[in-house]
Amino acid sequence: MGEQKRKEEAKSEFIFGKKNYKFLFIGLAFIVIGFILMSGGGSEDPNVFDESIYSWRRIRLAPTLVLIGFGIQVYAILLNPNKGSKK
Repeated sequence: MGEQKRKEEAKSEFIFGKKNYKFLFIGLAFIVIGFILMSGGGSEDPNVFDESIYSWRRIRLAPTLVLIGFGIQVYAILLNPNKGSKK
């Protein structure tokens, strides 16, 4: 009887809950969108300087989205999925 009880208690459970994974994927999407917005702006000719590398989108918006994404990731990791349930 002790063996069976130990096996039942040792059932594998996910570390995070459904809510945690939802926030993890939302944070990942923010990070990916931020890096996509940061890309580009290069010049075909190395002797010609392209001013588009200093655009508002690449300097302000994209890094902000990446930092927001990292913040969401931290929140998702620290979120307690069992806070509302009574055990």
